[in-house]
Amino acid sequence: MSEHSGHAIAERVQGIVDDHAEMEGPLLPILHAIQDEFGHVPEEAVRPIAAALNISRAEVHGVISFYHDFHTEPRGRHIVKICRSEACQARGGQSIEDKARELLRLNWNETTPDGSVTLEPVYCLGLCTSGPSALIDDRPVAKLSGEKLAALVKELD
Repeated sequence: MSEHSGHAIAERVQGIVDDHAEMEGPLLPILHAIQDEFGHVPEEAVRPIAAALNISRAEVHGVISFYHDFHTEPRGRHIVKICRSEACQARGGQSIEDKARELLRLNWNETTPDGSVTLEPVYCLGLCTSGPSALIDDRPVAKLSGEKLAALVKELD
């Protein structure tokens, strides 16, 4: 993450690219490996990836920006994803969204100043019959209420 210097990032990115050199269609596995390593895909990673794969930097950026699971900035230690699908909206999802933003004092895709929590929208968690729902640090939470969300957010401290 931010504790990595530019040289350290470049060195590690090159190692990851080298690890995937023999793979067919390596871009997504490389991006996943880089995000696993740094918690995001740093800008410094784009040029060596593009050079190694003989594609343009715009193509690498295009893939990063297309997939919502790739992030170009460090995220919080905890990730709170609130489902914004129509099914969750029909079950009171808007009030959960409002409560999440109020509790965390964040808007979508923002991280608390201390880096503890990032709030993100998600557009279906497959819990449509028991919404509104959320994903908190990869743990699905169904039948979410404002009180339940407040208790879960408090546990993140």
